[in-house]
Amino acid sequence: MKNPVYWVVLAGISIAFIQQGLPVRSQGESQSDNKQMDNITIRQGETLFLSCSQGDFVTHTAWLNRSSILYAGEDKWSVDPRVSLVTLNQDEFTIKIEDVDLTDEGQYICAVQTSSRPRTTSVHIIVQVPPKILNLSKDLVVNEGSNVILMCLANGKPEPAIGWSMLSPSDDSLSSDSEILEIPFISRNRAGVYECTAANEIAVDTQTVELTVNYPPSVSDGKDVGVTLGQRGVLQCEADAVPEADFEWYRDDRRIFNGFDGIEIEDAGAFSKLTFFNVSEADYGNYTCVAINKLGSANTSIILYDDGCSIIHCC
Repeated sequence: MKNPVYWVVLAGISIAFIQQGLPVRSQGESQSDNKQMDNITIRQGETLFLSCSQGDFVTHTAWLNRSSILYAGEDKWSVDPRVSLVTLNQDEFTIKIEDVDLTDEGQYICAVQTSSRPRTTSVHIIVQVPPKILNLSKDLVVNEGSNVILMCLANGKPEPAIGWSMLSPSDDSLSSDSEILEIPFISRNRAGVYECTAANEIAVDTQTVELTVNYPPSVSDGKDVGVTLGQRGVLQCEADAVPEADFEWYRDDRRIFNGFDGIEIEDAGAFSKLTFFNVSEADYGNYTCVAINKLGSANTSIILYDDGCSIIHCC
């Protein structure tokens, strides 16, 4: 079945179009009077200039977009404020479309009626769109050992290539060349910032996801501390945990609280410090530091002992 043909009469010019909007030929003209220009590729947001030659004895001229008249001579038919006349004289007929969008893509035709016959010049406009990430996984907080899936969706024209990488800390071994990044049985060293990249020949769009991995505390081995009677003594405890651990101190089975018997307990992030300002004989002994978060606990023992030093006998 042949494509149906529609005749459009504008400003005295009679032109035929097939259903897709492509010019066939004007009444009474030869095929050589129809000129097809090379495609024009333009980026979204740029300004498109459409120009065709005129010549002597032109009686009517018009620019069309898919059978819709944009300009007939100096008369603007389009209601789009982005469309305007640039030049109309004996040599050329130029209009422009500002802030080009995907809806402007398609066939454009310059129709010219001379005293002898009509002619048309057609050009196909291709609009390229920079990539834009539309859907991205939210920042995640998971427990160690969980299976993690990160998703990134983007559009653009040409269709963008999408990939994932571990940005901070950098790890080239953890990446993906698709919209999905799967991390099975995630460990604490996989926590960090992940970057999704969407790229085509026009531009690159990037967005990041922060992945937090919770795990129970682990406590560094405590170091025994030797202090002379009457001197200042400090016991220190360090724990690695996410979320950060809370600390508790014990002497034997009895919990020690800040201010107890002149003892000061100071917590700062991953560290806890127990300070004796004036060590007495009763202070010597075994102390336990316990680090606790919602996933578990860990502990270490530290001995405070008399190092045998004195003012008379220095160590």
